[in-house]
Amino acid sequence: MLLGLSGLSELSGRQYHCTNKHSFDLAKEGYVNLLPVQQKNSKDPGDNKLMIQARRAFLESAAYQPLSDAVNGLLADTAAKTLLDLGCGEGYYSGRLQQALSKAAPAHKDLQLYGIDISKIAIKYAAKHYPTMQFAVASAYQLPFASNYFDGAIRIYAPSDNAELQRVIKPQGRLVSVSPGPNHLIEMKQAVYREVKPHSAVIKDEPGFNHITRQQLRYTLAINEPQQLDNLLQMVPLAWKFNAENRQHFVSTTQQISIDFLLDVYQRQ
Repeated sequence: MLLGLSGLSELSGRQYHCTNKHSFDLAKEGYVNLLPVQQKNSKDPGDNKLMIQARRAFLESAAYQPLSDAVNGLLADTAAKTLLDLGCGEGYYSGRLQQALSKAAPAHKDLQLYGIDISKIAIKYAAKHYPTMQFAVASAYQLPFASNYFDGAIRIYAPSDNAELQRVIKPQGRLVSVSPGPNHLIEMKQAVYREVKPHSAVIKDEPGFNHITRQQLRYTLAINEPQQLDNLLQMVPLAWKFNAENRQHFVSTTQQISIDFLLDVYQRQ
């Protein structure tokens, strides 16, 4: 059962309805689609199947495992019982987070971890591969959860609405936010721009939250094979700046790439 969903009541083990008498079926994979038509900017918003496959292949190469480990470490000392992964994609980070926290302390034994994303394809994959977690196709700008439900949330590159974060995260709850550091994937930028502007390192103000700490994670990723880099390129907006020719040249000649993440921890006031 999908606990914590606001305004929904269970009709049966496979169907829910809201106060407006709309019904929502639980898919065979175990997720529920709560993204109404008016919140979609296309027929199938979010990452498509090819993008999800590329992302999963890249993440399974362990290239971003240091980031996953760092995020897990920032939540290991909490007694969180309910956590939300905003823009969870196919579930890589939340899946590893659940595994890490369940081993860290008895306090996390009954952890409920939720993931939302606007990509139905991504959520379908996540629900199938992480059956003990709860997933929904939903917008981060209209979160389908009860107020003050979550002890914490992770936000890795995902857009979100501050008012909604304040609403669903409990007072003193923790928000772990990941953004690109100044030199993240700088080699990609150098391949398509004459003048490269680094990402901003300014700490984002989150009204209703206090900024607690920042951690910068930097390392050089050795490229094992061209396909690994092509998968990474498929994951980022910069992919649209490459044409077929310079993309092929870039993935076949680049042997390493700069990874630079900023991890900020906020606490709900």
